[in-house]
Amino acid sequence: MPRQPGVRAARQRWATGSELLRLAHISPGITRTQACRQLGISSGTATELIDRLRTTRLLAEVPAPAQGRGRPTTVLAAHPQGPLAIAVELGSVRWRVHLADLAGAITQEGEGAVGDAAPGEVLARIAECVAAVERRHAGRVRAVTVVAAGLVSGTRLVQFTIRGWRDVELQPIVGLLPADSGVALLVGNDATLGGVAEARTGAARAARVILYLLVDVGLGGALLADGVPMTGAQGAGGEFGHVPYGDRSLPCPCGAFGCWDLMIDGRALARHLGDAAPADSIAYARELLAAPLDPRRQEAVRRVVRDLAAGVAGLVNANDPDVVTLAGLGPALRAAAPEAFNDAYSRGLMAFHRAEPPPVVDSAYRDDGPLRGAVAMAVDAITSPAELETWAARA
Repeated sequence: MPRQPGVRAARQRWATGSELLRLAHISPGITRTQACRQLGISSGTATELIDRLRTTRLLAEVPAPAQGRGRPTTVLAAHPQGPLAIAVELGSVRWRVHLADLAGAITQEGEGAVGDAAPGEVLARIAECVAAVERRHAGRVRAVTVVAAGLVSGTRLVQFTIRGWRDVELQPIVGLLPADSGVALLVGNDATLGGVAEARTGAARAARVILYLLVDVGLGGALLADGVPMTGAQGAGGEFGHVPYGDRSLPCPCGAFGCWDLMIDGRALARHLGDAAPADSIAYARELLAAPLDPRRQEAVRRVVRDLAAGVAGLVNANDPDVVTLAGLGPALRAAAPEAFNDAYSRGLMAFHRAEPPPVVDSAYRDDGPLRGAVAMAVDAITSPAELETWAARA
């Protein structure tokens, strides 16, 4: 049945509200005048719109921070009783649950170990934490996002390589919420969402084509065009760590041999130093890089950095980005051996790239990029015209 004209008109009114709320999210401290200019709307339209968003507990105007003398002004902010999102980080070592508002303010609400527990046991603990947070803010939580350090498709964690999980449905994470809550579950890969955060508000904000690389346990990434990640036919786009840039005799937990993953993280550092494979390769690498490096450790770091930089050059040759952003362990590795990185990066580039190479920059959010991307995904869902209409009907 065709949508009724009144419904279409109401949805259109909320479309402009959606644009304003998303603008306030990516531009903290924006004023009403600045928002009008960016959205191309009149002051009268803005007044009507902001009043409606304020009445429905979606937006507030608060005093701007004092900056010396001058006329005081106000800035747009999340309403103190407005909708919220829960963001769950499912990492290789720990899980964390966070609460976020429409302005992107984030607070941690709980955490626990992943360890060697079965998937069902881990998800049950996360679900209990999520339900407890929702009860404290009854009616305000409108989305739960899960950012996972693995391959995802829909709400399934298809492959969580480092823990050996396969085809795990993540829906149980919201299984303890009230049946009529209407809370959406959204799932994304950590590197993909980290790239989204950098493209929207981070170090690559002004670029059109972005190559984002997250060095963690192995390496994940995302190629984004105009802020949109290329996720592939099955959601596996950006699994750059499983390109066979490595030693073809080394088996990867993913099932392939010779993965780049094995050459550029704490496992590689331990292997070059003759140490046992670390239980927590991230902590191992951070501890090693934070201490003064003797010649033996310095050479191990250089080997890893050269392998990292050469692989980055290969991806630049293949994807032609405007900029490359490094996150996770990437910035610390490069800083520990910058000459080795620059030399290997330059030598790996095609001649036309070498003349004017895409800059490789540290990510603005370092380890927090995936979480910020998860919050951005939640805000997109919460501020859709349909969801705003639903929220307003309940307000």
